[in-house]
Amino acid sequence: MPRKAIAILLTDEQKARLEKITRSHSAERRLVERAGIILACQEIAADYGTSVVRVSKWRRRFAEHGFAGFDDEQRPGQPAIYGQAFRDKLLAKLETQPPAGLARWDCQTLAEDLGASKHAVWRVLKKEGIHLHRARSWCVSTDPEFTEKSAAIIGLYLNSPLNALVLSVDEKPSIQALERKTGYIETRDHQTVRAYQSTYQRHGTLNLFAALNVATGHIQAQTTQTKTREDFLQFMDQVLQEVPEDKAVHVILDNYCTHKKNDEWLKKYEGHVQFHFTPTSASWLNQIEIWFGILSRKTLKEASFSSAEELKNAIEAFIVRHNKKAQPFKWRRREVKGSQIKNTITNLRN
Repeated sequence: MPRKAIAILLTDEQKARLEKITRSHSAERRLVERAGIILACQEIAADYGTSVVRVSKWRRRFAEHGFAGFDDEQRPGQPAIYGQAFRDKLLAKLETQPPAGLARWDCQTLAEDLGASKHAVWRVLKKEGIHLHRARSWCVSTDPEFTEKSAAIIGLYLNSPLNALVLSVDEKPSIQALERKTGYIETRDHQTVRAYQSTYQRHGTLNLFAALNVATGHIQAQTTQTKTREDFLQFMDQVLQEVPEDKAVHVILDNYCTHKKNDEWLKKYEGHVQFHFTPTSASWLNQIEIWFGILSRKTLKEASFSSAEELKNAIEAFIVRHNKKAQPFKWRRREVKGSQIKNTITNLRN
């Protein structure tokens, strides 16, 4: 006598879930098929172009295990060559010194040392999110007065004194006027990228002094041929010309030599101008450095200038453009976890 098919009684919840799977555009094809088989009890084999044996298999699996039966059963086979043990061995190897003459491990060297294929090494590195060619750096100030100095400067950013002007001042030295071919090229994989010729002509350099109004984001700047103390003080005199004498001016500076030993000049503005110096190795606290980075990316990088005068005009045009839509920077400090580099990649990945 023919074997009687196993009866399947679907609850409303099961039926709704099965229908959702069959309508899904993102579910795996095998799951959609198996859900459809359970729903279509009539003429299943004809509808899905499959065998009666396969229909019977998935009816039985769902009847016995429910949705858990959709997963493939574990198949016997050769054990994985590059399993958990290989992964742990590779991570441990990364914590050791690379062979003599190498600064760091790379995929090929790891494969040779572990006696494995470079593809196996690459797969583990990719799965673990490890990029051996990438690096990050940071600077940790050793200034014993770091807390006091940084707190004073951040206080000026976040809560400026009443009737006071806060300026972030620095210079960008030796900006080169380089002339070279620039434009676009198509790479071998048909990608269009910006390009510039590696050879160039030099047409001199310029130094740029700049002052950022912390409250507005407005920039005052001056280009010079030199960057002496006299150049710095002349620039400061120019900046202060338009500031009322009854308005206090707080100037944030780094520890460059031309910013120091200006007591005679400060006496001229006694009670009017006060210098605040960033901690040692912490010039990143000076917001003008952020603006210098924007200038470099938008105006100087990959550009071509036929003369120092053309370079000067480009910088001045950028400043005019910036000041039309100037806004204050939103000050925030990126968190750096740990002050020392620790060779503990295994702990990071576990």
